[in-house]
Amino acid sequence: MKGLNSLKDTIFNIANNAAFERTALALFYTQSEHNAIYASYIHSLGIDPNSIRSVREIPFLPISFFKTHQVETGSFVPEAIFTSSGTSGSSTSKHAIKSLNLYQKSFTACFERFYGNPQDYCTLALLPSYLERSGSSLVYMAESFIKKSNHSESGFYLDNHKELLSTLKNLANSNTPTLLLGVSFGLLDLADKIPHDFFHSNLIVMETGGMKGRRKEMIRSEMHQILRNAFNVPSIHSEYGMTELLSQAYAKADGTFETPPWMKVFVRDTTDPLSLIDYNKTGGLNIIDLANVYSCAFLATEDLGKMAEDGTFEVLGRFDQAEIRGCNLMVE
Repeated sequence: MKGLNSLKDTIFNIANNAAFERTALALFYTQSEHNAIYASYIHSLGIDPNSIRSVREIPFLPISFFKTHQVETGSFVPEAIFTSSGTSGSSTSKHAIKSLNLYQKSFTACFERFYGNPQDYCTLALLPSYLERSGSSLVYMAESFIKKSNHSESGFYLDNHKELLSTLKNLANSNTPTLLLGVSFGLLDLADKIPHDFFHSNLIVMETGGMKGRRKEMIRSEMHQILRNAFNVPSIHSEYGMTELLSQAYAKADGTFETPPWMKVFVRDTTDPLSLIDYNKTGGLNIIDLANVYSCAFLATEDLGKMAEDGTFEVLGRFDQAEIRGCNLMVE
């Protein structure tokens, strides 16, 4: 589809809300026609796609469809299939990726927007639960950052905390810009072992959420306080992403997430999932990720949160019926 290819080339040049609205509507009309699962869902709601005139009117596809169907716009042989983690016996989401280059372009542009060039960081990825399985989009992203890094110490770590602590100490001594990217339970395990006098003035500690049943669940503020004290940093950063998305939101402090210009978050009413609610009220998170050109860009997630007037948002937990996954975040 020529229309999708032209849209793909404009996504990362979006500079304002008008451009976002224009691009989102164009992509919606295309996906409502050429994405069989999405088209069927819209039809079941009794909605005429041609009646949609603003992004706030667009119907959002429940993210659970990625567990039961291959959600794709058009027909293609995927270059990769990313899968979500899940508890034993639970179903997992599968995201068929037509273009790994598009995913790489999206996550790189997201990171550069908030943190600069990934090659400038020594990236230490503490992602044991993700490395223990195949098909993780987060591992793919971290691996890309590691490969781009100008620092030979960059790499993945499982439970080799002794080596990781030694590396962190050396990087602190040389004041090397360092990104410690970790699943929550992995960072907490490391925090238990870090020396009390540890200090690295150029360190970013970034959690990706997820206890995976390895430690007791706790609210984000409590976890961040433990990590701040252990790593002696002013704030803990957070990454919000998931298997079904090709873009990420980042929080530099207090779990207040920002999105890149081609990604927006809305909050839906928990009792009326087709209605959006006002700012600063808790509801289900709906996400438009325009990088999802070849799957579905309009997703109703199983996360609860609220959004501020400036477009930043918080993730406050998950719906009770939603299965725990790797991207699960703690309830506030």
